[in-house]
Amino acid sequence: MGYNLALTALAEPRHFWFHGFRAYVLPVIRDIVGDRRDLRMIDCGCGTGYNIKTLLQPNGRAFAFDMSLDALQRARSSGRPLAQADMERIPFRSATFDLAISFDVVQSVSDDTAAVREMARVLKPGGHLVMNVTALEFLRGDHSDVWGEQRRYTRDSGTRLVEGAGLDVVGVAYLFASLVPMMLTVRMVQRALRLVREPSGDTELAVPAPPINALLTGLVRAEAAVARRLPMPFGSSLLVVARKPTA
Repeated sequence: MGYNLALTALAEPRHFWFHGFRAYVLPVIRDIVGDRRDLRMIDCGCGTGYNIKTLLQPNGRAFAFDMSLDALQRARSSGRPLAQADMERIPFRSATFDLAISFDVVQSVSDDTAAVREMARVLKPGGHLVMNVTALEFLRGDHSDVWGEQRRYTRDSGTRLVEGAGLDVVGVAYLFASLVPMMLTVRMVQRALRLVREPSGDTELAVPAPPINALLTGLVRAEAAVARRLPMPFGSSLLVVARKPTA
């Protein structure tokens, strides 16, 4: 089994989940960068490179790395410097970047502690980490197996992971609370059928019919707007924002 970046590339511009994800993450990055356009930024586990273009590119010079050659070939369209590298051994000098992002990668690396420490190492004092990971073990399903997910996080475990790397937590938030009932139902069925079928997590990347996709896009965007003022009590993802101490 393995993940399908071709399907990811098709889903990222259109799928309701990605619309909701950007609705959550873009305001966070804007709060961090303000009007600056001279930042040095890095995408740790860049996948297709879509996030470099949509989240980082306007704010300065962005770098990226991934272990997958397929990912790097797809990310070339970003026009940014790329490297093939492991999250646990980032090939950049310490105190190089103002902002590091990592989205849905850390839950799949062998040593998440080492990975977050490496991201902390390459940040400048005062620099920020914005990291998204999968949340809540009861939401594990086919997608988890296909994408090599080794763990899911809670607010407490995500906080401990980042603080253990020497970073100060700025915020920790659950994402996609509105989708949890639907996800839980689907994943309970998936687990019940494990004895008679193989996991097929790539089906979750299929873009729904336009009316359904539009409805769900509106739902998750509305949730993201509400969550700016009223934190969600649970969710299928966890967004952690942290800052490297200046002294």
